Amino acid sequence: MINTNNPLDELVRNLLGALPQGMADLRDDAQKNFRAALAAGLQRLDLVTRAEFDAQRAVLDKAREEIKTLHARLDALAGALEKQAK
Repeated sequence: MINTNNPLDELVRNLLGALPQGMADLRDDAQKNFRAALAAGLQRLDLVTRAEFDAQRAVLDKAREEIKTLHARLDALAGALEKQAK
C-alpha cells in the first residue's frame, strides 16, 4: 500500500490516478515503475535533507551574529582611534 505521508508516494498515487481504466490490471507494475523512475530522477538532483539544511542554516545564523559583533567592535575601535587622532 502507498504511504500518504511521503511526497514520492503522493506523486506515484497521482500518476496512478491518471492511468486509463483499461490499465487497472497493470496498476501494481505501473506503481513499481513510476516509483523507480521518480526515485532515480530525484537521486540525480543535488538535494539535501531538511536536517542538513537546518544544520547549515544554524551555522550561517551563528556566523552572521559573529560578523555583526565584529562589525560593532570594529566601529567602536575606529571611533576610539579617531578620537585619539584629534
